Amino acid sequence: SSMEVVLHYRPHQTDLIELQKFAEAAMKEFRIRQLPRFAPWFPNDLNRLPLKPKKQAPVISCEEVEELKQLSAPSEYVTGSPDYDCTKNLLEFHSSMKHGPALVQAQAVHRPINLDYQGELPPNGKQKLKRSWSVSLPSAKLKEKIQPLSQELQNNLERLKLHAFCRAKWTIEESICKNQNLEDIWIKLNRLIKQNELPSCNATIQRSVGQIWIFCDILYCEYVRNILREKLCLTDKMNLLVHKYGIIFSL
Repeated sequence: SSMEVVLHYRPHQTDLIELQKFAEAAMKEFRIRQLPRFAPWFPNDLNRLPLKPKKQAPVISCEEVEELKQLSAPSEYVTGSPDYDCTKNLLEFHSSMKHGPALVQAQAVHRPINLDYQGELPPNGKQKLKRSWSVSLPSAKLKEKIQPLSQELQNNLERLKLHAFCRAKWTIEESICKNQNLEDIWIKLNRLIKQNELPSCNATIQRSVGQIWIFCDILYCEYVRNILREKLCLTDKMNLLVHKYGIIFSL
């Protein structure tokens, strides 16, 4: 039986003898080491197992098996093509591409990505913020500004047996935004997080329910709330929620 071998090489590799040697070396069969016969290090007596399951294995019907097969089946099947060329989209294999430093420069060229704004410009010329998540970076400069937690919040933590580094959530609704819509608040909040003014925070806008969620460690929650009130001009009280505990504090 014969087999066709296709060798891809870069334009600057012109030594055909060297390429032939390289291809022949790649086609050599790998050495196969004969494995010794397996000898178990424990009694191989299946009739006297030391451990037995407490319950019988679950039984499912044939209909359930077919349903699971349909759910796990891939929606599209990728079939190989006899004309498939793995180097088609690689710049270094193009005949017009030079080798050496020029190759590195060509591969390093990329289009800058703006993390804040995505999408095309709308008719009014202003870019629209499309992100729904924003995450802050750790900053050591804010440690001096963080004040101890209020006595009321400390009492709540002690009563609920919660740690100060437990995550909690502030919720912003349009009712406390003082003549601002939620998108304007979201843009301002992203700017605060980008400037590392909100320690340990990550935020998400839930447009379907008209809310913005700001997650932070309880240790910084009062500081975060004061920054939100000052920078975003929020009115009325906000509730601090902890998963499975509900509202634990209002400020």
